[in-house]
Amino acid sequence: QVQLVESGGGSVQAGGSLKLTCIASGYTYIYSSMAWFRQIPGQEREGIAAISNGATKYYVESLKGRFTISQDSAKNTVYLEMNDLKPEDTALYYCAAGRPSRVSLGPHLTQNYDYWGQGTQVTVAS
Repeated sequence: QVQLVESGGGSVQAGGSLKLTCIASGYTYIYSSMAWFRQIPGQEREGIAAISNGATKYYVESLKGRFTISQDSAKNTVYLEMNDLKPEDTALYYCAAGRPSRVSLGPHLTQNYDYWGQGTQVTVAS
């Protein structure tokens, strides 16, 4: 079992920044690949960034350069720094954890993750 708790969401103006935090507890040494997804109402959940062992990183092409994922393994925490936010970034952001062997097959796919947080809302006003 792994528990994930996200924080850091909120409302910002376009062009602003936010940093999301996800704290993991439980069997984190097994489910050590972590990722951020987001979901807009009426749309599928989108994988936006993933990280394994603090090194291997994945980003969805459309967000490269604006979003940065990082990991503090000692604190079982993963971060998502979001810059130059746009209204289209408005979504519920989720943290996910999975086994590295499975996540490596497709870090952007929801089915490759075993545990999910409750989500944190990000709203970007124009």
